[in-house]
Amino acid sequence: MEKGEAIMSSRRPQRKHSPGGLDSRLSRTLLLLLLSTASAQEVTPNRAACVVSHAVNGSSVSCHPPAQIPRRFPADTVYLVVEFFNLTRLPDDTLRGLARLQELHLSSNQLESLSPKFLLPTPLLQVLDLTRNRLARLPPGLFQPLAALHTLVLKENPLEALESSWLLGLKALRHLDLSKNRLQTLPPGLLANVTSLRILDLSNNQLKALPPDLLKGPLRLERLHLEGNGLQVLGEGLLAPQPDLRYLFLNDNKLATVAAGALQGLRQLDFLDLSNNLLTGAPKGLWTSLGQPTRDMKDGFDISGNPWICDGNLEDLYGWLVANKDKMFSRNATRCAGPEAWKGRVLLVAAESH
Repeated sequence: MEKGEAIMSSRRPQRKHSPGGLDSRLSRTLLLLLLSTASAQEVTPNRAACVVSHAVNGSSVSCHPPAQIPRRFPADTVYLVVEFFNLTRLPDDTLRGLARLQELHLSSNQLESLSPKFLLPTPLLQVLDLTRNRLARLPPGLFQPLAALHTLVLKENPLEALESSWLLGLKALRHLDLSKNRLQTLPPGLLANVTSLRILDLSNNQLKALPPDLLKGPLRLERLHLEGNGLQVLGEGLLAPQPDLRYLFLNDNKLATVAAGALQGLRQLDFLDLSNNLLTGAPKGLWTSLGQPTRDMKDGFDISGNPWICDGNLEDLYGWLVANKDKMFSRNATRCAGPEAWKGRVLLVAAESH
């Protein structure tokens, strides 16, 4: 199984097969009759209108080009999609009257700004997706009315800086995605009030360092994505506030130093990715708390693509690798860069020979 498959396999929905026999044949016959009737009557969808479906709990509205975005949406709308339009901004009162709205998807537009009061009419909003727009800044207080928001997706925007005040009031937030922006630094106290956060994605930005208090705030973070940045050091106390962390992605950075106690206390960790960094060695004690029996590290680890110097300074890592080799991804790509006698050879072989 590939690394990605191991991480995502538990999320795959099971495909449901139609039962055989008379019922399925009858269903297919009825479907063909309906299609032929529709064809005979030349029924065609109105491509200039948004698709609206009604249910007991409210309406769902989906707008994609070439549909025309209506001036007003049904007052009982709970699910709203406005995607793939060439919009640089939306009218300030777009959401007026949508007090029941729970999900708002505005991805793949060209939005450059939002009014500070844009979300004020939607106090019950739970999901907000602003993926793939042109938002370089966000106005203070934009999210403050959203006490019920649990998912906020801002990935693939040109955000260069964040302000701690942006997340004030988001007590219910569980998933924050800021990946694929242009973030170079993070402000202190960014997550101080986001106590319910479970998933934090800061991957594929331009971060070279992290504030020491970054993870102080969330009470039970489970998944942390820091891959694809320029991080050089993983310090002693950064992860300490999150003993329940299960998935940690640090791959594709420039990590040359990892403190001996950096991973200490992560006894619930199921997966660790340190691949494609600049690690030549590891301090004694780094691996002590990882890969214990029962469920820890059950989804594996990857330390490939580092220039490991396979000498006596790796004794601690050698012992840990041998004990946990069944959980190791990319074994053949995890090789020694030195000394000369071991250059190019598989790290696990070096570990077993010691």
